[in-house]
Amino acid sequence: MSGPLRLVPDEGTPGWAEEAMRLRTVPRRRPGPADQPTPEISPDPLDELAERLAELCADAVHPYEIAAFLESDGLTDEQAALVYGRPDSFTLAEDLFDKVARRYPGPVSAGADPWRADPWRCLVRGLVFALPGLGYLLGADFFNTHRTRFGMPSGMAALAAATLLSWAFNQALAYRAYGWLSLGERRSAARALALGAPVGAVLAAGVGWVLGGPLAALLFTIGQSGYLGAATALLVLGKERLLLAALAPSAVGAGLVLEVQLPSWVKVVILLATLAGTLGLAGWELRLCLAEPGGSGRGGPAWHVTGAAGLFGLAVGTLTMISGLGPTLHHAVRATGPAPAPSATGPCLVALTLSLGLAEWLLYRYRSLATAALRTSASPAAFRRRTALVLAGCLLGYLLVVAGLALGADALWAHTPPIGTTQLTDLLLLAATLWTALLLQALSVTWRTAGLCLAAAGYEVLALLTGGDPQELQLYGCGAAAVLLIPLAVIVLGRTTRHR
Repeated sequence: MSGPLRLVPDEGTPGWAEEAMRLRTVPRRRPGPADQPTPEISPDPLDELAERLAELCADAVHPYEIAAFLESDGLTDEQAALVYGRPDSFTLAEDLFDKVARRYPGPVSAGADPWRADPWRCLVRGLVFALPGLGYLLGADFFNTHRTRFGMPSGMAALAAATLLSWAFNQALAYRAYGWLSLGERRSAARALALGAPVGAVLAAGVGWVLGGPLAALLFTIGQSGYLGAATALLVLGKERLLLAALAPSAVGAGLVLEVQLPSWVKVVILLATLAGTLGLAGWELRLCLAEPGGSGRGGPAWHVTGAAGLFGLAVGTLTMISGLGPTLHHAVRATGPAPAPSATGPCLVALTLSLGLAEWLLYRYRSLATAALRTSASPAAFRRRTALVLAGCLLGYLLVVAGLALGADALWAHTPPIGTTQLTDLLLLAATLWTALLLQALSVTWRTAGLCLAAAGYEVLALLTGGDPQELQLYGCGAAAVLLIPLAVIVLGRTTRHR
């Protein structure tokens, strides 16, 4: 995002050393009585500099913007002291900021907004985030009731582990590919996806094979790992409509399963058709991108930041999985007592996945409003207030939609009790954690965000292994993460330099 630093010094402008020689007016000899001198007062050279940089200083939101321009123009602290009598360039920038009145051009027009997002596209992306869950309805018969040492149904532990690894790996892969796209390196992004997606699928499938389970469950796990890698490639390349078309067989098959009893071979055919369509479309799009010119492959995203994105994906996946399988995991850890009663976790997860499209649109909306605030705020304090209000409005709107979706899904979901206050609170805390963390990740606050989410996920895992109540541990884990992430977002994103 480009800032208001638009001035370029003229080639004929004297350098800072020549400026010093021109502006200095110290007399070379002591005047005698016959000279009858009059005091010679030199004008403040800061006035001339302020006039020359009037446009830059008037548009600046923070003195650091002026300091950055002065330093890029070659001004050193010694020259600032020699020419302008200020100890360093930052003090000089602060004086210029105070001397020139703010003169803002106003909000950016809708056509010039770089963060304007298409709501219909975000809606389609929300659908492709939610529709893969229908595949579990088709593959439910592939998991038997034998138990593993983790106390879970045979094959379910392998599927859960492979899913977590896929989420972590594909989150890092997507972050890296998006980094290439931000540099205009579409071919390099496609190369990263073409190499990384198969590696992630093989690793996830290998984890499923190591943990064991029936052959049908293992094949389902392998297919899911391949689908997640291919879907990541299509989503990063902006081909969500193709992915939606590939998911059509599973959507139709899941609808039939809810009405009639389908033979197992029909379910297998539907799942294979979905997998083949996704892999084929992803391969075709990657092939087209790799054929494009360019793609130096140098100077891409830093690997340590990519690693932080992967850890963030692992933490988010763990928090979401505990939210959905909390009662089942709790019963498996205790290994005693009756099976857990039906709960409203299904409607809650459906609401969360359906809201991901809105979450993505609100991320763009926040960036758009923060950019407008950057141009219209009269001071750094005013900018912090504006961005805090924008953050509160976007987060509150997202939570209200999530709550509405959860209550609506619960009303339509058969054989489940109504959503209680505790369950709804847990869902909203998880949603607040996920959205705020995604916003911070989008603005390159990577390691602090990943660390807080990992701490919350680690607490919930340890509490669950020691027999803690899933609802209570989520209340404390996600609650603590949200309480820490929201103030972090207010403070860090309230800095003008974060939005440049």
